[in-house]
Amino acid sequence: MNVTSADCGQPSSIPRLSVVVPVFNEEDVLPLFTQRLRPVLDDLGVTYEVLTVDDGSRDATPAVLDMMRRQWPQLRVVRLRRNSGHQNALTAGLHRARGEYVVSIDVDLQDPPEVIAEMLSLAESAGLDVVHGVRTDRSTDSLFKRWTAALYYRLVRRVVGASVPHNAGDFRLLGRTAVDALTELPEHLPVYRLLVPWLGLPSGEVTYARQPRAAGRSKYPIAKMIRLALDSVTGFSAAPLRVATWLGCAGIALCMASGVAVVAAYLWGTVVPGWTSMFVALVFLGALQLLCLGLLGEYVARMFTTMQGRPPYVVTFDSAVSSRNRPYATTGR
Repeated sequence: MNVTSADCGQPSSIPRLSVVVPVFNEEDVLPLFTQRLRPVLDDLGVTYEVLTVDDGSRDATPAVLDMMRRQWPQLRVVRLRRNSGHQNALTAGLHRARGEYVVSIDVDLQDPPEVIAEMLSLAESAGLDVVHGVRTDRSTDSLFKRWTAALYYRLVRRVVGASVPHNAGDFRLLGRTAVDALTELPEHLPVYRLLVPWLGLPSGEVTYARQPRAAGRSKYPIAKMIRLALDSVTGFSAAPLRVATWLGCAGIALCMASGVAVVAAYLWGTVVPGWTSMFVALVFLGALQLLCLGLLGEYVARMFTTMQGRPPYVVTFDSAVSSRNRPYATTGR
């Protein structure tokens, strides 16, 4: 659902820049983020809005956002009824952003807000629809985080294609053409770091050194990282199904070879007790079948979710719509 300035009861003027910030349980880092972001945007010399999407926070984040909104007129608060996930919160922000350019950035300050000025300058001077923020230095991340990130990008570039920028997360600038194209896509499980390159729009890159989290704890544990990887692969390629087919063929070939070996041993009269080999073969084939069923299940689950038609998020409040701060409910797609 797109919200225009007329729908929101706001003046018809459209801000030059919208900054979309998904937020979930970030009461500690929000004040630090504001101190860094506001001077950067004020110095740009363009009209802007900052659209924070509260993804069902359970701490003091809503109260902190309300206090910040009273002190910062350009700050806009969108609140989701429940936690819907980072990508869906980003979707809610993109659907409601009114700016000619839209920047998405996380609140943890690992992606420096100062880079936004460089992104906007590059997009305007080169006529680009997309500017990716690319991390050239991840030394502040743990060794495990760097290793899993490198594995993830190698995997998606191999499956999806080399158009996916290496080490580019969700810190990017989008022109209105790109935003409108994304909002028209019927994606229920969007992965924007893959969807945006898929559009094939003119794009550029701005590099920066990834910084340590300013406060609080990471909201992307290993379980969510695995979920993101699964959504990335199953949402953009049928390669896992082909892998399952090849694994099945390999299992059949192995079984045929084992059968030939058993017959040969019988003909030569060298019958050896084969409990160990039989056990290993059964375990191997069982694991192979479960793996193939699991891969098929991922695709069936995606089709089931799409057929249900449930919205990926529910907005219960938008400060740009309800001037009296009375909650309302709308759904995404």
